[in-house]
Amino acid sequence: MKKIMLIEDDLDLYELLKYNLEKAGFGFVGSKTGKGAIEFCSKERPDLLLLDIMLPDSSGLEICTRLRNHAELAATPIVFITARGTEADRITGLEIGANDYVVKPFSIRELITRVKVQLRPAAEMGASSLRSGALELDRSKRQVRHNGQRVPLTATEFRLLEFLMSRPGIVFSREQLLNAIWGNNRAIIDRSVDVYILRLRKKLETAPAKPQLICSVRGFGYSFNADQASNEIDPVAAQA
Repeated sequence: MKKIMLIEDDLDLYELLKYNLEKAGFGFVGSKTGKGAIEFCSKERPDLLLLDIMLPDSSGLEICTRLRNHAELAATPIVFITARGTEADRITGLEIGANDYVVKPFSIRELITRVKVQLRPAAEMGASSLRSGALELDRSKRQVRHNGQRVPLTATEFRLLEFLMSRPGIVFSREQLLNAIWGNNRAIIDRSVDVYILRLRKKLETAPAKPQLICSVRGFGYSFNADQASNEIDPVAAQA
């Protein structure tokens, strides 16, 4: 059973989400305050965090930033639920590490669908690892290493990288990437793809301003560099 953590100060919304998440088969833990959020996450180790931005005693943005810099919690999927719905607000939320951004009021059914999307396995089938030069993505362990060093990625960053690495040389539009990674039930804007690509480049590229792995194709979208990519690694075959 996947565990969802909710940090939300609106009592009515808190109880409504608790009821519906449990009804949907999730484990639930929550708090109506942001105080001690990092310690709470460390103790409970949720599979996903639903986080309000405007909390009475703290900022959800600050909590998100601290989680993304936490060695053990950095990969925890975070979905903001907030009344702040401008494009600038959404971009800020995604840039600091949120996986999704849901604006109040929202459909409970849609929110649960988005939660399920974030909790999808990185790969249902296929070889367990992908490699491109010094970059290796391990699907079974949900880990990425570059030059032998582990690179902390959020769940969405991992899925985006896995999608591109497994299809080297193919150019995908922003809309195609949105549908593949976030699914059809989403309100994420096209520019969100650019934000995630930039974040991946900063973590993986030696020179992010001159990317060699994730390339922009002017007027079309993004592609994983086929010249950098090698075949998938099958551990069973490798041992034969």
